[in-house]
Amino acid sequence: MSKHKKNNSSIHQVLAQMVLDIFEQNGNTPLNYKQVSAKLNVRDPESREIIYEILKDEVKKSVLKEISPGKFQLLELKTFIEGIVDLTNDGSAFIVTDDEFESDIFIAPRKLRTALNGDRVKVYVYAKSKGKHKEGEVIEILQRAKMEFTGIVKLSERYAFFIPDDRKMMHDIFIPISELNGAKNGIKAVAEITDWPTEAKNPIGRIKHILGAQGENDTEMNAILAEYGFPLAFPAEVEHDAEEISDVITSEEIAKRRDFRNITTFTIDPFDAKDFDDALSYRVLDNGNYEVGVHIADVSHYIIPDSALDKEALDRATSVYLVDRVIPMLPERLSNGLCSLRPKEEKLCFSAVFEMDENANIITEWYGKTIIYSDRRFTYEEVQEIIETGEGDFKEEIFKLNALAYRLRDRKFKNGAISFETTEVKFKLDETGKPTGVYVKERKDAHKLIEDFMLLANRKVAEYVSKMGKGKHRYTFVYRVHDSPKPDALANFAQFAARFGYKINTKSDKETAKSLNYLMEDVEGKKEQNVLTHLAIRSMAKAIYTTKSSSHYGLAFDHYTHFTSPIRRYPDVMVHRLLFHYLNGGQSANAEFYEKLCSHSSLMEKKAADAERSSVKYKQAEYLRDQVGNTFMGIISGVTEWGMYVEIIENKCEGMIRLRDISDDFYTLDEKNYAIIGQRKKKIYQLGDEVKIKVKQVDLTKKQIDFILVQE
Repeated sequence: MSKHKKNNSSIHQVLAQMVLDIFEQNGNTPLNYKQVSAKLNVRDPESREIIYEILKDEVKKSVLKEISPGKFQLLELKTFIEGIVDLTNDGSAFIVTDDEFESDIFIAPRKLRTALNGDRVKVYVYAKSKGKHKEGEVIEILQRAKMEFTGIVKLSERYAFFIPDDRKMMHDIFIPISELNGAKNGIKAVAEITDWPTEAKNPIGRIKHILGAQGENDTEMNAILAEYGFPLAFPAEVEHDAEEISDVITSEEIAKRRDFRNITTFTIDPFDAKDFDDALSYRVLDNGNYEVGVHIADVSHYIIPDSALDKEALDRATSVYLVDRVIPMLPERLSNGLCSLRPKEEKLCFSAVFEMDENANIITEWYGKTIIYSDRRFTYEEVQEIIETGEGDFKEEIFKLNALAYRLRDRKFKNGAISFETTEVKFKLDETGKPTGVYVKERKDAHKLIEDFMLLANRKVAEYVSKMGKGKHRYTFVYRVHDSPKPDALANFAQFAARFGYKINTKSDKETAKSLNYLMEDVEGKKEQNVLTHLAIRSMAKAIYTTKSSSHYGLAFDHYTHFTSPIRRYPDVMVHRLLFHYLNGGQSANAEFYEKLCSHSSLMEKKAADAERSSVKYKQAEYLRDQVGNTFMGIISGVTEWGMYVEIIENKCEGMIRLRDISDDFYTLDEKNYAIIGQRKKKIYQLGDEVKIKVKQVDLTKKQIDFILVQE
């Protein structure tokens, strides 16, 4: 097709849409071609003739009807909405709207046009419903979710195709030979869509980065990062700016700060941590009370707003923690160097300092810039040993901090906080990154000690700023909020937990929290712990960043923020800037500006969590690849219409038993009861049941593990 014809086709399409919009905008009043032309401000006879042709064409397509000679009307009045494409496995989609409709809008594959999963689109919704959903068609793509994909290059003599890893990307990407960028057949790469002509079935693209050979650890980990939109390196300008920052702390800078260098201070972190963004100081005051300082790396001192460094940190919004590596938000010079509170070095901090009595009641609080000197770098294991044996460096300080943390924790749970103790799976890796073992990370008193003082600082900073100004004149701030769960989600969970003999009281938020805590305590160490914990978390709302002050349901705090990790979270950098601005008499900041940054930060946080999960799934698949044919005991952790997920008790790896592979009966899903049921023998497999499985096969590319049921 010539370019001229293509352009004509596109113009015709746009004009047709404008014509249909006229009927929509005028409440579907019957109109003739002259009236439509007038409303479109079209006066020349040739263009009016084209409009008449369009009206006739739309009648043939059953979009318009001719109710009397020359008078037209929409066959079905449509409604105009925006939403996000959620693609299903068969190529159709649902449009997730911003609560404008009671249910999501169904889009048949041919009515998606070139919309891809996650795209924001404009949709026409038909007045009539088919089945339980309203139907619609995509008329405009407002914003692409992503234009870059990871996958495999398939090369032929004159052209290449790119097969994306993303199972929800239904189209292969056509790559002209000139756009291969040196990629060879079978190599893993990142491709970018550059064009998608109206008539073309496949998008056209180019190879942007070559990742390496399939199955190599670095290739696969970098592919996960690229898939979720995280850059693989810092731009040269950003690295250069980081290197240029002086590491000299001047006497003028020290004079502006409260000096903690002579007060006992230490950090407590994982054994393999390199960025230490928080430290605790401790001393006994003359009045017998205790002063505890929560000292946080002063990242905002080094990062100037709107600089290349700041823009890069905002784009990333978070550090990403994959199984075998950390992709930092800030270049190493800052994250592991200048800002890291390393032992025996003077460091600049932003601090929350509390005077506490024996019962951990806050007597006074102070916030401001400080300089510290960390006396010791502890690992969690070292502090745990001191707590358990009573021997080691700073044992009195650690004992007292642990006792105060216990008081803070007890009070938090009495106020209705929920204790979700999920099992965190870690892998033992060899030098090539291959997993040789799996273990569950334990959370002991040493972890909780640090957590409780960080929660205290986050809560008190949020409370402090929330009291500035009143009503509409409250000061703009970045909060971490967590809504209470939706009643129907909670009711479903309570019904499921009852099958295991656990009672959930849903009369009030406080009663719900109390009974959830009893459940979490009861279930600890039992085979159903993971299933019930994950289901409980899934019934909860998701925590987000916003400028709209609201409570944190899971922690039972009226106000909460993130102040304690600015090396790895951009919202904490925003919190530092705003708090410093207000401490120095600044006026309330622009709420709209900060709300946009909050939305971006929440989105990137979700992407980072998804990337982390993806790396865990890959390592689980890699670990079980050598165990095909081996049998294990597992717990049914999920049920779907095509199979049931099973988590192996011994190593927490999760795979699927496909219903077609269970040969003793024909099984179907009972969604309401989280079960699959045999149609003839009525045998039931239910969420939480213990089953024996055999590893059938592992697909590393899809990060997919298949089990078969070993029937006794």
